[in-house]
Amino acid sequence: QVQLVESGGGLVQAGGSLRLSCAASGIIVSMSVMGWYRQAPGKQRELVAVIAPGGSTNYVDSVKGRFTISRDNAKNTVYLQMNSLKPEDTAVYVCNLNHARGNYWGQGTQVTVSS
Repeated sequence: QVQLVESGGGLVQAGGSLRLSCAASGIIVSMSVMGWYRQAPGKQRELVAVIAPGGSTNYVDSVKGRFTISRDNAKNTVYLQMNSLKPEDTAVYVCNLNHARGNYWGQGTQVTVSS
């Protein structure tokens, strides 16, 4: 059974930093496309960052230079380091894993950035 468990969300002031973690079980993250999505109230879910099995990464324009997605294969965990946070980054952040076995989602973690 595949499980994704996110952690690291919280309340932070604008300009601050948070690191989100997505720990996977039942599947190997290094063999999967891993992504972080976010959804703010009244808005559509948005792909924020993605990391491919080979290590290449991609980001939505609004977070380029501020967010970094990374992977620790030994811990089977993917991270999203978020720096210089802005109030518009406020959303529920959800981890996604895409593999030949299927597409899986975590439960989400709330990130709130106060101005």
